[in-house]
Amino acid sequence: QVRLVESGGGLVQAGGSLRLSCAASGSIFGINAMGWYRQAPGKERELVARISNGGSTYYADSVKGRFTISRDNAKNTLYLQMNSLKPEDTAMYYCAAKKGASIRFDYWGQGTQVTVSS
Repeated sequence: QVRLVESGGGLVQAGGSLRLSCAASGSIFGINAMGWYRQAPGKERELVARISNGGSTYYADSVKGRFTISRDNAKNTLYLQMNSLKPEDTAMYYCAAKKGASIRFDYWGQGTQVTVSS
């Protein structure tokens, strides 16, 4: 089993920054992509950013240019650097991972709340 534990969420003023972390443990061998999702109350879940083991990245248009996804393989940790935060970024943020040929993320963290005040 893969365990993903997010941290780094909190309350921040608009224009501020936060860095989310996701520590992976357990049976992590075979993970070939990781990503960050978010979901705000009453809204659909949104893929915020994704990174493959090859280093390719994807960003949602809503965060492009403001957020950066990265990983530290030695620490088995995924990061999401969030800059120029806006109130509309307020959501529960989830770390996710996939293995093998799966086209969808198979493993999920518990989430960390990000609240951006205006």
